[in-house]
Amino acid sequence: MMGVNPQITNLGIILFMMQASKKINFEDPQILMLIRVVYVLSNLIIVAIYLIDRYNINKKKDRTTLKYVEPPAMGSADDGKLVTTTIHAYDLSQLRGAFKSQLMGIGMMGVMHLYFKFTNPLLIQSIIPLKGALESNLTKIHLYRMPEIARPFKATGGIPGLTPAEPKTDKKSIEAAERRARGGVKDE
Repeated sequence: MMGVNPQITNLGIILFMMQASKKINFEDPQILMLIRVVYVLSNLIIVAIYLIDRYNINKKKDRTTLKYVEPPAMGSADDGKLVTTTIHAYDLSQLRGAFKSQLMGIGMMGVMHLYFKFTNPLLIQSIIPLKGALESNLTKIHLYRMPEIARPFKATGGIPGLTPAEPKTDKKSIEAAERRARGGVKDE
């Protein structure tokens, strides 16, 4: 059974929370403090999820080699770069990226709330990032113990047509990238 696309559920949550936030009295200091506490609690849960993922990644320490061709930057004429790493290093880099993304969200929310005095986004940002952390591939593998999901992970979300290209893992692409990296000569 296929689940609902996460983008659709995110849109539904955003629309529902926007309507719900119209009914909430943000002028009441107790309600505002409660919403702030929910936001901070949500972020602490996300940090806990990421720390559990990190613990399980380091405990597993999967040294299986992972080769893929990283997609070129949008608009670049380059063919992409060959990446050779281990599953352990790949998972840690993905986790580091997720953590940085979460910190950027907290920073943006801090500016929006503390400087510009916006309060409505606190509700939405209490739910969407938590949902994203619970649905991430790393959490599925290392927290839920789901069967291995193929790495490198497929790019998710984005606007159709603007979604980043996916890493190539087929043998032909990897061999072509190896030849380019060695100046046309492939080592055997």
